[in-house]
Amino acid sequence: MKKKKFLWIVIFIISMTCIITCTVFIALYMNSGKQDYSEYKIETTASESGIDLDETNNSLSIPINFKKLQKKNSDIYAWIKVPGTVIDYAVCQAGKGRDDFFYLSHNIYGNYEFAGSIYSEKQNALDFSDPVTVLYGHNMNNGSMFAGLDKFKSEKFFKKHDKIIIYLPDRILTYRIYAAYEYDNRHILNSFDFSDMEVVDSYFKSTLSPKSMVCNTREGISLSTKDHIITLSTCVNSNSSLRYLVQGVLIKDERAE
Repeated sequence: MKKKKFLWIVIFIISMTCIITCTVFIALYMNSGKQDYSEYKIETTASESGIDLDETNNSLSIPINFKKLQKKNSDIYAWIKVPGTVIDYAVCQAGKGRDDFFYLSHNIYGNYEFAGSIYSEKQNALDFSDPVTVLYGHNMNNGSMFAGLDKFKSEKFFKKHDKIIIYLPDRILTYRIYAAYEYDNRHILNSFDFSDMEVVDSYFKSTLSPKSMVCNTREGISLSTKDHIITLSTCVNSNSSLRYLVQGVLIKDERAE
């Protein structure tokens, strides 16, 4: 009887340990990516477009405290905002001693976190001067990170919301969203030689009319090899072989204070 009682006690302890561990894991997952980054925001007069104007001298101002951010982590080089969604995050690129996938599982402070960060790979320049810049982010079930991109699957939402704002320490880049669609999981920067203008032209044309059953595109958009596009890429949670892309073309590059 004593052995049987001892066995049940062991089973109970193991079961409770598993329950507690699972509860903690779920809690961490559900809160992952939901940190409050308001300490890095600067109060300004915000316009509907996401661009901020200093009323005193009518000049553009950066609403992000990059000095404070970069003291925390020098890998932070930009900030992305997609009006109409919760996407309002710092952007990282792995520095010395870190591989391209570091921010897939680390937050902006360099600490491990399920949600990771919004990031680009080292193939892309930090000034967004490449023909194609790709930013990656997880499609979190709790709605954080790039989960907000799923909103662009709605034709109504897509028509109403067409801006991506990138803040740099001294510039504000505005992109017009022209396509949102499911794509295969190929690595875009490794699959196309964007140093070849013929490849750039061909790729740009393919993004204007994607071959996808889940697709929204904007009429009246034309692209040339002189253009610069941004691609926001996230997973399609129901199919690991697919990615959901939201793409915009640079329409405004403004110096700011």
